[in-house]
Amino acid sequence: MRLGERNARVVFGTDSGGGGTVRRMGIGPTATILFVGAGVSQAGAIAQARGEGIRVVAVDGDDRAVGLREADVGLVVDILDVEAVTRVAKEHAIDGVMTVAADRAVPVVAAVAETLGLPGIGVRTAHVMRDKVAMRLRLAEHDVPQPPYARVTTLGEARAAALSIGLPAVLKPADSGGQRGLARIETIDQLTKAFPETLAVSLSREAILESFCPGLELNGIVVVRDGRPLVLTFSDRLRPPGIGFGVGWAHVFPASIDDETNAEAERVSVAAIDACGLRDGIAFPQLLVAADGTVRLIEIAARIPAGQMADLVRHAVGVDLVPVALRQALGRPVPDDLVLPCRRQPLAITFLTAAPGPLPVGVVRSVGPLTEALAQPGVVQAATYIEIGETIRPVALDVDRRGYVLALGGTPAEALERAEHAARLIPVEVDRSAAIA
Repeated sequence: MRLGERNARVVFGTDSGGGGTVRRMGIGPTATILFVGAGVSQAGAIAQARGEGIRVVAVDGDDRAVGLREADVGLVVDILDVEAVTRVAKEHAIDGVMTVAADRAVPVVAAVAETLGLPGIGVRTAHVMRDKVAMRLRLAEHDVPQPPYARVTTLGEARAAALSIGLPAVLKPADSGGQRGLARIETIDQLTKAFPETLAVSLSREAILESFCPGLELNGIVVVRDGRPLVLTFSDRLRPPGIGFGVGWAHVFPASIDDETNAEAERVSVAAIDACGLRDGIAFPQLLVAADGTVRLIEIAARIPAGQMADLVRHAVGVDLVPVALRQALGRPVPDDLVLPCRRQPLAITFLTAAPGPLPVGVVRSVGPLTEALAQPGVVQAATYIEIGETIRPVALDVDRRGYVLALGGTPAEALERAEHAARLIPVEVDRSAAIA
């Protein structure tokens, strides 16, 4: 199904500025790039690519994906179908292929690039940085600190692993994302109940059981050029209690760690990047800092991450990740001027969710404007993805984040207070009496 030439723009939020100048550099001669995935998280990057003079072909399995209408050519194609995506790439004579935020698309992007001889991270690296079993094995080979873990494919293996590793533990599918299939395990009974659900969302029918490590979670953003990693940001990733313990409901920059811990977080991140073999790309390490300062790598991905992390980097240090990713996908050099931080601005992003976020639980009856939230001190960006008739549920998955507010401040604490205050001013009315399945 072809959606054809772009004829409308869907705007979900507003960036009212205030983050300072972001340095940009033109891509140069016209090129064609293929975006694998064209949802809300990709639409802005697609529009930005077109603004750089690049012709954009985008594919997504959902014909409602807003990025399909942002692209020069939008096609409804299953983004996990490597052969179908490769056919599109050949038909449109693309010069590069990339994705934003869609972790499941990373191996497809790598396969298409490798098949067509285009710049890319390579199929092996993509596999290691997508599949949690392969990732854990590679990190262990290179002595990168990580939680104790076990690969499990049957309930019997999972039970044996729980006895070996100890409880509490975290059960997660080997190759899924968005917190789907993720469970904190306190008892063997919980493991017995959760295991079939976790395995069901894994394409490889594998899972990881790893020791639950309490501590502060960090998000990192690293640009790798010709094998040289440059750490741009570490930020606190705040998580709710309960079943949604894996969902980041707020990001705060800079991270609340001292210089020594920051240096150790950089060392662990760089060691993981080297172990995985990423030489050109954007890395997204997630780390845990224990009370004694020990830093462990939880996961690492090779993409611009979702959750407004690109916005965080842009406002915090003045680096726009999209032109960096575009240049790397097209095999063009990424100069220092494009990636060296030029400021250090405290900020916070708070997501619109049910508790601990501001959204009420129930069926949505109306959603008000962002006007009052955007008028608050320090607020520079906000968006909602809430649809009338949808159900706001207790936080369990990343998709339960239904918008966000980004605010600047003199300190991280002030920025977070501003973001949370503004988020509470976005009017959302629900029918609380409606049953929630």
